[in-house]
Amino acid sequence: MAWLGSLLLAIPTIAGAQSAQPILVVGDSISAAYGMSLEQGWVALLETRLSEEGRPYRTVNASISGDTSAGGLRRLPDLLETHQPQIVIIELGGNDGLRGYPVGQLRDNLNKMIGLAEDADAKVLVLPMEIPPNFGKFYTDAFRASFSGATEGTGAVLADFPLESVALNSALMQADGIHPTVAAQPLILTSVWRSLEDLL
Repeated sequence: MAWLGSLLLAIPTIAGAQSAQPILVVGDSISAAYGMSLEQGWVALLETRLSEEGRPYRTVNASISGDTSAGGLRRLPDLLETHQPQIVIIELGGNDGLRGYPVGQLRDNLNKMIGLAEDADAKVLVLPMEIPPNFGKFYTDAFRASFSGATEGTGAVLADFPLESVALNSALMQADGIHPTVAAQPLILTSVWRSLEDLL
């Protein structure tokens, strides 16, 4: 009968997992744990922290390396319908900037993603990105402003740049100078958590 006791002990755990509210992360390589296993990335670390703190949430990582804001916008309706998240974290734009896409297009895509998520009764957290100054100060400044512009007039929360304490530290960046290392992932989570915690 020992198996029965084990089964009864497992039931609350299963029920708890089923009742946990989804946090949907729609991002690019920064959230897709580029250059490492998914279990080492900041999204997986977020899942662990939520569990350790007894928060009734679970993460759904729908991030794809190389994705743009346009790609995220195309994918979002199906993701919202499938997962019905309570919170949506948008981490996109870096690839738009590196490819020199129009910042107005980036702003509009992010704004539409926010609208779709809010129409689905989800809270939204936007993680802004930064780009190297290759395209000049005008483009770099406009790129940075596109994130605040996208959230203006919405209920979305604009977080701090999640790589603020990482991007200029070569020891925390991979050889390409673009993607953070495994050691940087807890620092990224700490940055994201500061804004996310108020939405939980």
